[in-house]
Amino acid sequence: MSEIYKRTHMCGELRLADEGKEVILNGWVAKQRSLGSLVFVDLRDKTGITQITFNEDIPEKLMEAAKSLRSEYSIGVKGIVHERSSKNGNIPTGEIEVFATDMIIYSSAETPPIYIKDDDNVDESLRLKYRYLDLRKNKMQRNLLFRHKVTKCARDYFDENGFVEVETPMLIKSTPEGARDYLVPSRVKQGSFYALPQSPQMFKQLLMVAGTDRYFQIVKCFRDEDLRADRQPEFTQIDLEMSYVDQDDVIEMQEGFLRKLMKELKDIDIETPFPRLTWTEAMERYGSDKPDTRFGIELVKLNDLVEDCDFAVFTNALKEGGDVRGICVPGGAEKYSRKKIDKLTEEAKHYGAKGLVWIKKENGEYNSSVKKFFTQEQLATIMDRLEASEGDMAFIVSDRKKVVFDTLGWLRRKIAGQLGMLDDNQFNFLWVVDFPMFEEDEEGNLKAMHHPFTQPKLDELYKLEDGNLLDLKADAYDIVLNGVELGGGSVRIHDKDLQAKMFEVLGLSDEECQEKFGFLIEAFKYGAPPHAGLAYGLDRMVMLLLGEKSIREVIAFPKNQNAECLVSEAPGVVDEKQLEELGIKVCTPEHE
Repeated sequence: MSEIYKRTHMCGELRLADEGKEVILNGWVAKQRSLGSLVFVDLRDKTGITQITFNEDIPEKLMEAAKSLRSEYSIGVKGIVHERSSKNGNIPTGEIEVFATDMIIYSSAETPPIYIKDDDNVDESLRLKYRYLDLRKNKMQRNLLFRHKVTKCARDYFDENGFVEVETPMLIKSTPEGARDYLVPSRVKQGSFYALPQSPQMFKQLLMVAGTDRYFQIVKCFRDEDLRADRQPEFTQIDLEMSYVDQDDVIEMQEGFLRKLMKELKDIDIETPFPRLTWTEAMERYGSDKPDTRFGIELVKLNDLVEDCDFAVFTNALKEGGDVRGICVPGGAEKYSRKKIDKLTEEAKHYGAKGLVWIKKENGEYNSSVKKFFTQEQLATIMDRLEASEGDMAFIVSDRKKVVFDTLGWLRRKIAGQLGMLDDNQFNFLWVVDFPMFEEDEEGNLKAMHHPFTQPKLDELYKLEDGNLLDLKADAYDIVLNGVELGGGSVRIHDKDLQAKMFEVLGLSDEECQEKFGFLIEAFKYGAPPHAGLAYGLDRMVMLLLGEKSIREVIAFPKNQNAECLVSEAPGVVDEKQLEELGIKVCTPEHE
């Protein structure tokens, strides 16, 4: 079939005001209902559905063609818009129908392996395998359109504010940035590898040295890490950098962008400036450096109340320098049965906790999993500290601070979800600032919490000399939305001597610095301006604004939990000739 109808309208855009118009629509058959002398077809494109009616007034050949239609046939239809006698209030076009006068069947379709409807409840692996069918759903088309509008808003805003979009290389040198690199072997220099960028960090700093002044880029990044709902091996950032600015300048610029984004795409006026929490305050109150502030249930320190108690789990944790903290769950006494508590306790072990202590206040009495170690008066004192009322419940964790924070940070949000306290239509933005400059890994080795190019607070540089490194704060900041890190950035080190000192503190030799960062160190010899930047996770941003639970819902062709593309079956085995050209021998069962 060589003929193609040039459409005049989209299916989801027709309204009663179009009555009497001749229209041409192209799309897929969502449903066909044949009633003998009448055939009804729901025609779908990316904008929605319109009912097409074939009646006895049309030629017999056209009626036969209409009766032959099946789901997902690709067709074009000419017809006249009429007011619909039996209106359908479930769709925007429910007041009209199109009486067909002609039709082209572009291609037939086999029975699709998944239903093309939003509430199909199909297993995600099937959806990802047949993603090109899954994307025909109206919801998925809306998600892709919304994502497009986010990127357009970003480009418009940053262009209006003097930013220049610059592309940075995809094939770069492997550098330590926290996650494993994806490596690309070189054919012309066998034994050497490119890495796919985890971020454009060093190149955007080079652009500041180059005088670009204000840079941004919507860029693919790659990290070989364990996956979850808000992670993918390849993801997209809105990346930016600015010269001759400080933290406040970057934050002000980003609040302007987010204010514009929320107004244009969600029609929501958000108040700026956003609240700011120091990293320490965020951890103390919420147990997380990306706190969800849509609800209360804040952490409360109980150390002084239990330091002399008879419960050894608490006292031993304090003797070892740990913490005892709790949260109060409003109405939790009735809502959390022993079975539910046991399930939460088991899940808490994934965060390092050895268990959860609970206290309930019911009928003026206190019941607890550790009541034999505490008097009613002692339990009352703890519950008073937690500001518990009749019918409330407390959960308490004691351990190293990290375990306590991780466990209660997870638990407060888990409980809020179970109790219906998470409103997807509420958008709580906040900044977390003053992060620690360094942290220790599991082996006790010092590492940069963000990256080694982050500038420490200049008024605390003396801590580099006196060895008080874990108390040194960084000029780093994260933008958080509803418990998710939306983006993060920092003021960068632009002084070559301070950068050299930072590498020294991290235990990098001159040779290692030159090997890993030599080109950046060289550039800093020639007049680097003060600069700072930030990168947003575009996928996460779109996910949150749409109220989705997974970034796979806002990426056209995402990977599954095993980092596989089920459409193209990547990653795949390559033939021996390709490996020989690269000088690579693979020792796996597929190549034996």
